[in-house]
Amino acid sequence: MTPTSPRTAPLVSIEGLDIALPAGSDRKLAVSDATLSIERGEVLCIVGESGSGKSVLASAIAGLLPGDGLQVTKGQLLFDGKSVLSLNKAQLRRLRGARIGYIFQEPLTALNPLLTIGRQVAEALEAHGHPAPPEKIGELFATMQLPEPATIGRRYPHELSGGQRQRVAIAIAMACDPDLLIADEPTTALDVTTQAEILKLILDLRVRRGLAVLFITHDFGVVREIADRVAVMQNGEIIETGDAKSLLDAPHQPYTRRLLAVVPGLDATRRPTSTDRPALLELDDIRKTHAARRRLFASTGRSVAALDGVGLVIREGETLALVGESGSGKSTLGQVIAGLIERDSGSFRLFGDEIVQARDLFARERRPAVQMVFQDPQSSLNPRHDVRRILTEPVIQAGLGKAEAEARMLGLLARVGLDASAAKRKPHAFSGGQRQRIGLARALMLQPKLLIADEPVSALDVSVQAQVLDLLTELQRDLGLSMLFITHDLRVAAKIAERIAVMQRGRIVEEAATADLLREPQSTYARALLAAIPGRTHEAGVAHLKLFQRDIA
Repeated sequence: MTPTSPRTAPLVSIEGLDIALPAGSDRKLAVSDATLSIERGEVLCIVGESGSGKSVLASAIAGLLPGDGLQVTKGQLLFDGKSVLSLNKAQLRRLRGARIGYIFQEPLTALNPLLTIGRQVAEALEAHGHPAPPEKIGELFATMQLPEPATIGRRYPHELSGGQRQRVAIAIAMACDPDLLIADEPTTALDVTTQAEILKLILDLRVRRGLAVLFITHDFGVVREIADRVAVMQNGEIIETGDAKSLLDAPHQPYTRRLLAVVPGLDATRRPTSTDRPALLELDDIRKTHAARRRLFASTGRSVAALDGVGLVIREGETLALVGESGSGKSTLGQVIAGLIERDSGSFRLFGDEIVQARDLFARERRPAVQMVFQDPQSSLNPRHDVRRILTEPVIQAGLGKAEAEARMLGLLARVGLDASAAKRKPHAFSGGQRQRIGLARALMLQPKLLIADEPVSALDVSVQAQVLDLLTELQRDLGLSMLFITHDLRVAAKIAERIAVMQRGRIVEEAATADLLREPQSTYARALLAAIPGRTHEAGVAHLKLFQRDIA
C-alpha cells in the first residue's frame, strides 16, 4: 500500500481516551489512555487479541457505546474537528450512516431477517433524507459486484451466501457516501477467495470515493495486504503504531512480535500417516442434493448438488483437512459423516461396517464413535445450562454414572486448559476461545474415535487460534483420535493436517499429502486458493518467531 498524503487536520483525532467497563469486570478500563488519528483517505488497521479493546474504540468513534455499560470517563474524541462525545442522540444518528459507515463482523445478525435486502438499503437512504428509487439501489448493488443487481434486492438475507451478505452490509454502510468506513472483522469467517474479493472492493471504494477506512482484524495477512498504518492494542492500550511495512517487518514491542510469530504459515508441519494403518472411515460416491426452497405458493431458486460423488478415506490416527470456499460442500459432508443429515446415495463405511442410514450412527454402541465440534460455540452451547450440565448430560444419557461423568468432565476441563470452577458458569461468562475449548471438551466426553472439527478456529484471533490448534494436535496424539478438519484457510490446514482434500462445487478436485499440495498443487482451483491467501506472511513468520523466542529467553 502507498500511504496517502495527510491533510493538516485528521478526520478522526483521539487523545487520552479512557472508556470504563461496568463494575465487577475483570479490569477497570476497556480502553486506556488511547491516542490515535485517522487521516482522510488512509487505511488504518487496528490489531490485537480478543478483549484488547479494538471494537470498543471503534464503537466510541461511531457513538455506539451502550449508555448503561461502557462509558467514556476521560479524553477527547473528534470527528472532522467536532467532539463526538458532546453530541446528543439525534446528532449521533445524523453522524452515523451519513458521515460514518459501519460494517459489523457477522452480517447475518446485522441484517434484518424479515426485510428484503433492497428494503434495508432503502431505509438507510431514507433515514438520512435521500431518495431511494429501485434504480439507485440497483446501481449500488452493481457497485458492490452483487449478481443480478436489478433484482437481487427482492431477496432476504438468508437467501444469500456469506460473501453476498457482507457485500449488502457494505452497501448499507456506503449508501450515503460516508467519509469514514469502520469495518469490524468483516472478513473473519469468509473463505480466502471471498475475503480477497471483499478486500479488493473496500480498497476500490477507498480510491474512488477518497474514503478513510478503519479496519479491525486479527489477520496479519489482511493487514499486510491493505494497511497504510497499523495500531496494535493490548489490554485496552495502544502499545505500538506505525507505517504498515515498517511495523510488520520490524515491530518494536514483544507483544507484536508474539502475535506475528503465531500467524500460521504455509509450511507443512506433519508427515503423512502410513497407508498401512486401517481405514476408520471410507466414503464412496456420496451424493446429496438440497431441494429448491419452497414458499407458500411456489418454490424459489433451484436444487443444488451439495455433494456430487464424493469419495474419501480417513485412517486411524490421521488428520485430513477438507478445504474449499463457502458453498463447496465441506460442512454438508461433515454433517453426513456425523449423522446430522441423510445422504441421498453412496457407500459409507465406519470401522468396516456399512452405514445404511444416518440413524445407524445413533445406535448406543456406535454413537460415541463420531463427534463434532462446530464453528460457532456461542450458538452451539445452550446458554441456559452451565458447563457441568453441557458436558455431563450426554454421557449420563449414554449410561455413564454421575460420579464417573463428573470425574471425566473435570479431567477434560483440565486437558483443555480450563479450571474446575468453569463447571459452575454458563457459556456467556467465557471468551470465544474458552467457549471453543468447552465445545471441544463436550465432543471428547463420549471418547470418540473420529472428531469432525467444522471451522473451529475461523473466528478466533491468531494467538487463541494457535492455542486451539496445538491443543487439538496434542489431544489427537494422546487419545489416538482421527480427525476431519474442515477449514477455508490453507495456512491452518498446513499446521494441523497430514493430508489435504480440496473441495469445489460438491466434488473433491484434489487430494494429496499436505507438503505436496502446498508445494505443487495440481488443480487450477487449489492454485487459486493459494494465490488468494492475503499477505503470504509465512516467510516473515519464521523471523518473528525467532524474535519472540529471544524475548522470552
